[in-house]
Amino acid sequence: MGKSRLPPKKDVALALLESSTVFVHLDPRADGVMVPPWFKKPPQLVLQIGLNMPVPIPDLSLDGDGVSCTLSFNRSPQFCNVPWKAIYALVGEDGRGMVWPDDVPPEVAAQTRVAGADAKAKKKKKAHLRAVEPTSNPSKRPAVAAGKARGGPQGSDSGEAKRAPLRRKEAARPRPADADAGLNAQARTFQGRGALEQRGALEQRGALEQRSALEKRDALEQRDAEAESQAPPSSKKKLPPYLRVVK
Repeated sequence: MGKSRLPPKKDVALALLESSTVFVHLDPRADGVMVPPWFKKPPQLVLQIGLNMPVPIPDLSLDGDGVSCTLSFNRSPQFCNVPWKAIYALVGEDGRGMVWPDDVPPEVAAQTRVAGADAKAKKKKKAHLRAVEPTSNPSKRPAVAAGKARGGPQGSDSGEAKRAPLRRKEAARPRPADADAGLNAQARTFQGRGALEQRGALEQRGALEQRSALEKRDALEQRDAEAESQAPPSSKKKLPPYLRVVK
């Protein structure tokens, strides 16, 4: 079979550079690749190029042979040259891009196949899991549970039948702890009711005392008014408050 008909790598790189930076996936071991020596041994390397990088790339060039530019590695400039044959993928910041499968290094292709197989196995394993709803029909219960119910020495079924009424009587009989809890709850209810009644009586008594004090004050004021009206008029003219002399 012939190679797949994909667009040229140069055209894809130029299209991606118009909107964002580009991550160049390459095989640094290929002929003609110029990168720092410590990057030459691994089977794959990713370089980032762009027109508006934080560290500008003034000599970025894309021609018929490949990509060449000066990049910064640990703040140290290094001239790089990457032929198109060594590049197997071009990806933009937004995840859009293209892969050329015929140029992918064998080690990278093997890792991709293993990762894909693991993902499929996990997905298949999850697909077998399903929820099981409990059933109330005894005939549909698991045989293991039924076997356990019938287990034991011979004659144990009749013994269980004899003990069943006794267990029902014991369950119906109120437990001391439950009875104590009921009494305690009832006592707390009576205590709360008594506190409310006592507070109401105190409020009522306070209102009566306040009304009695108001009535007493009104009676005194009325008596003083009557005494003042019956007193003879004074010959001395009373000065207004703001003209009185304080001795």
